[in-house]
Amino acid sequence: MEDSEKKAPSVIDRYFTRWYRTDLKGKSCEDYCILQHSNRICVITLAESHPILQNGRKIKNINYQISDGCSRLKNKVSGKSKRGGQFLTEFAPLCRITCTDEQEYTIFSCIRGRLLEVNEAILNKPDLLLEKPSTEGYIAVILPKFEESKSVTEGLLTREQYEEVLTKRIQQKPC
Repeated sequence: MEDSEKKAPSVIDRYFTRWYRTDLKGKSCEDYCILQHSNRICVITLAESHPILQNGRKIKNINYQISDGCSRLKNKVSGKSKRGGQFLTEFAPLCRITCTDEQEYTIFSCIRGRLLEVNEAILNKPDLLLEKPSTEGYIAVILPKFEESKSVTEGLLTREQYEEVLTKRIQQKPC
């Protein structure tokens, strides 16, 4: 194939670095992809290996109500410094997703930072999460603290490391 015929990189591939978090909180195969932009903003998505995206599963419900007193939908930010956003630890739940087989998954933030927005579009059209998990089907957008923006990726895997984890899983026991 000639150079002029090569497909241009997607917006995600061009402007974001992909990081991965595998087996979060010891839950086998519950993997996440964190898309980090050069401006520090991180988009939380499901990695292609996450059980929700496997075996033709369908989503029954997505709920951003974490507890009686905490709804991620009530998150409001304002101003240049994004004041008012809920501060999240790496194990903070973002939402709960129930599949039609009644299997429920809690989706976690994976990184520390301020919640800028949750994707309300997936509430009305949950198939976006299944069809386009790293674009229109994202879960949330998080802004790490400036002083933590470099260290936020410590403990996350590169694409190559993630693929090694997947290869080892297939050799040992598939999810």
